[in-house]
Amino acid sequence: MKSKTLWTLALILFCLNPLKAEQLGEVSTKFRMLGPNDKVVIEAFDDPAVPGVTCYLSRAKTGGMGGAMGIAEDTSDASIACRQTGRVNLPGDILNQSRDGEEVFKQRTSILFKTMQVVRFYDAKRNTLVYMTYSDKLVDGSPKNSITAVPLFRPQPPQLPGPTEQ
Repeated sequence: MKSKTLWTLALILFCLNPLKAEQLGEVSTKFRMLGPNDKVVIEAFDDPAVPGVTCYLSRAKTGGMGGAMGIAEDTSDASIACRQTGRVNLPGDILNQSRDGEEVFKQRTSILFKTMQVVRFYDAKRNTLVYMTYSDKLVDGSPKNSITAVPLFRPQPPQLPGPTEQ
């Protein structure tokens, strides 16, 4: 009975992850005799609060029998690159930095207690969005992290030539 409850809880937690990424590709990094190989996967996701910004995340995925059953713990290795892919209009609460540190992506990297997260900060002085990926656990996290910056250039109005002096 207790085992059934634990599996039900794990399934509910897995299904409640609304911030999903689109897998773009993968490369095998370690051969496993039984089950899938260890790999590095490349995923893309759009910032849900900032249309026009897409992030690309590469992360380790553990294979083997544990990976096939979804119970293996992935390492905390990840890299991120975010780019402006369309017109960006920042909401006021991002401009005033009240949403700094907001989670924009979360991926489970073990059955219950470990997640890979991406958070966003706004650097007002440089008009730049900064994204950071890191891993955490229920008890302790990992200092491994990666950041990327998306500069937001404001278009300058065209300079009209002034009247010529005669």
